[in-house]
Amino acid sequence: MAASRKVIITCAVTGSGHTPTMSPHLPYTVEDVVAQSVAAAQAGAAVIHLHARDPRDGSPTADPAVFVEDERGGPAAGHL
Repeated sequence: MAASRKVIITCAVTGSGHTPTMSPHLPYTVEDVVAQSVAAAQAGAAVIHLHARDPRDGSPTADPAVFVEDERGGPAAGHL
């Protein structure tokens, strides 16, 4: 019998340097980030690696307030 190997699946839903001009699928609003994070978790991801995005234009941001909003999420955040 083969030994089982456990894995941890990580999903980076926003990437780090990507912008919405590079892909129309890049989530940057709180609602989209939460929805895609929930979908990733439902598909088996155990960790969501998040780079915050300015919800106005999708540019990368280190603003703590944006991270807080992403963490609080929307109605779907209760599924994480």
